[in-house]
Amino acid sequence: MSIPRHLHRLTFLHIISSILFFGFIRTPALVKASDKIDVGSNITDGSTLVSEGGSFTLGFFSPSPGIPTKRYLGIWFAFSPDAVYWVANRDRPLNDTSGVLVMNTSGNLVLLDGSHNLVWSSALTIASSPSMGAQLLDTGNFVVQGQNNGTALWQAFDHPCNTLLPGMKMGKNLWNGAEWYLSSWSSPTDPAPGSYRYITEPTGGTLTPENVLWSGNNTKKYRTGPWNGERFGGVPEMASYASNFTYHLTISPSEVTYGYTAKPGAPYSQLRVSDAGVVQRLVWDRSNRQWTSFLKEPRDDCDEYGKCGPFGLCDSNAASTSLCSCFRGFVPAFPDEWSMRDYSGGCRRNVSLDCGNESRSSTDGFQVVNTVKLPDTQIASVDMGLSLDECRVKCLANCSCVAYAAADIRGGGGGSGCITWTNSFVDLRYIDQGQDFYLRLPSSELVGGKKKKFPVVIVSSVVAAIIVVVLIILMGLYCRRRWWPQSESMPADDPSGSSSTPASASHSIDYEVIKNATENFSEDKKIGQGFFGTVYQCDLPEGESTRLALPVGAKVAVKVLKQLDLANFDRELQVMFTLCHVNLVRLLASCCQVILDNQGKEMQERILVYEYMERGSLDKYIFGNMQDRGKLNWRKRLEIISSIADGVNYLHLGSGKKILHRDLKPANILLHHDWTTKIADFGLAKQFDPNPADQQHTPIFPFGYAAPECWKGNITFKSDIYSFGVVLLEIISGKVNGQMQSLLPRVWEFWDERCPEKLLGVLDPDVPPSQGEADAELLSRLQRCIHIGLLCVQDIPEKRPDISYVVDKLRGHHLVLDLPLKAILHHRYDGETSGTSHANDHNEQHQPS
Repeated sequence: MSIPRHLHRLTFLHIISSILFFGFIRTPALVKASDKIDVGSNITDGSTLVSEGGSFTLGFFSPSPGIPTKRYLGIWFAFSPDAVYWVANRDRPLNDTSGVLVMNTSGNLVLLDGSHNLVWSSALTIASSPSMGAQLLDTGNFVVQGQNNGTALWQAFDHPCNTLLPGMKMGKNLWNGAEWYLSSWSSPTDPAPGSYRYITEPTGGTLTPENVLWSGNNTKKYRTGPWNGERFGGVPEMASYASNFTYHLTISPSEVTYGYTAKPGAPYSQLRVSDAGVVQRLVWDRSNRQWTSFLKEPRDDCDEYGKCGPFGLCDSNAASTSLCSCFRGFVPAFPDEWSMRDYSGGCRRNVSLDCGNESRSSTDGFQVVNTVKLPDTQIASVDMGLSLDECRVKCLANCSCVAYAAADIRGGGGGSGCITWTNSFVDLRYIDQGQDFYLRLPSSELVGGKKKKFPVVIVSSVVAAIIVVVLIILMGLYCRRRWWPQSESMPADDPSGSSSTPASASHSIDYEVIKNATENFSEDKKIGQGFFGTVYQCDLPEGESTRLALPVGAKVAVKVLKQLDLANFDRELQVMFTLCHVNLVRLLASCCQVILDNQGKEMQERILVYEYMERGSLDKYIFGNMQDRGKLNWRKRLEIISSIADGVNYLHLGSGKKILHRDLKPANILLHHDWTTKIADFGLAKQFDPNPADQQHTPIFPFGYAAPECWKGNITFKSDIYSFGVVLLEIISGKVNGQMQSLLPRVWEFWDERCPEKLLGVLDPDVPPSQGEADAELLSRLQRCIHIGLLCVQDIPEKRPDISYVVDKLRGHHLVLDLPLKAILHHRYDGETSGTSHANDHNEQHQPS
């Protein structure tokens, strides 16, 4: 049978194309990966470009393992493939793996689907400058190079996605209105532009720009504060990593932009906006091979834009019920809303300013408000040529001027340059290493009712603070003399290692006030009994509530410690009065009092006063009756887990004190009325000592939550991580691990790296579903959460992740997780191993004394 001629031709072409194809796919294994695509060539799905130094990769990827058919062209860190920082076809995914990136003869990069339809293009319009091709540089930039000295005709860095790398910029072109900004992904698995936009804005007439996070088209969510010559005023963290990066702020007639470059030897870094509207500076830790968070914005409730409204001041260190306050001479503009903790209406003056006239000058003065993030400068006036003294004169001469501040803090002193606010200001908050802010007040609101020379400082609060501190020091010295003979040293477990007076940083409170408020420590007022003491609930008198910055009628929790527990009282004071975080319970005051017992002998009563948490401890809602357990659906449980992680992260890294909690368990996790989660009970907390030989630990560990190494006295941050992992798994499963260590072996039974969905068998079947959350997405988050819990409870401390890793992975749903090392032997509390699958039966002889 003869074969038609045209079929001969097709057969021949098929053979030739097959030879070329198989020859092509073998080539990458034989030669170094290319970093360049030439005119007329292409990159197909499965092929990549790799920068010359091997740090960056360009290719096709799927952000969701569950939807592999959605393909995107992107660039990522070669050593961290889940860290994709640039995507070409963000909102037009390819439906299969037939996509191809082509550099056509006109020098344009075009992305085509399997039907040769245009999906994305570099849209290059400079036809007069032919292209040499496109190259992936070792900076991470992808550049179309012109033949004229390799000029960049187009570059990926001019089209940022959700990430700012060294060498990129964000801001505005003042000539044509173009913008460079970061835009979040829509979700962890969808790189389409999301709800959040982060941009450098030319405020204050372009002279004091700041970075602003927008939600939607016109809602400010967060601002960094204006540039002060060194950094953005509301981001003191910038100074801490300035040794690795150089910041670049460009203010010119053509543009206002911000960017940064890495100094030689600096680690890889990225500034990223998450789909949840969180800005983070992530730095690659080479030793642990993971991204570490150096900065997170917004950092707390006070970073919420306009939290306290016009003329309001936000203080994140205040009680959650009094974050916002009005200055002297101001009152809440809407008292009813203010009482309901809606502070957005702000404050208004209740005493008018004196503008003066032609015959006399104004009698107004200024109160200096220290260490703040300056208010929004969007409509402020800026004059860089004035000194701070001249700025005061300028503000006082304008009846509409309500405040002023220095525009540039370089050079020491009070700074230079002049920012003035007229009529009103918004988004003022206290912040570490903040600036001075000068608020205009009428003379009647100044000390003594008289006009003061510049600068006028309202000192009443300072005087009151000094009096309180003096009283506390005297109280502390008295207590020290009563507690310790002069020959004795501080207890070995003192968290700071110093011999400073334990109460020197605290508010003191009178013993009789506590005694009366608790009705002589009545059983009716008791709300808890623990190893270290008894906790009572009570209402303080109005005067005490005001002094402690609490609303009138607010309840407090009073912890009366056992008589022998001197070290616990001292430790809790030393630790708690140095810490402040939204996920740590707040210590309000302390009291030590010598009293007589029933036999007439002297004894020291030691009391700690904490903010009251209406819903009590977490264990009630995960181990309690069906009604209580039903109050926490999966969404709330995941939020609680993240909040606990944030609190531990602050203890370990954010506070600067490197605190070990050593007693993490559901009973020590408290819940507010709005389910705000706070870590409590710092009776065992201690500053970490890197020298194990110098560590002396209290031999008390929570059964079921203590890591195996604790029973040998080897306690590190990884011990807290273990406890956190147990708590996480208890929240998810509704089961108590307990003294018999019954939960962890059960969870490990469900672990199968080939089938991670099996972990869902751990879930508490009685937990109600979350509303408005897709089942598949929720189950994926829960599965991921259990996976993280198993990483935390690995037997070998070095295998457990740091808390920063946990925080990042809990929020970064698209980030790849390590595989946990399953325990083979179960550890006895004395550090020996047992081959049985049951808990050690000899715990009783190791009970703490």
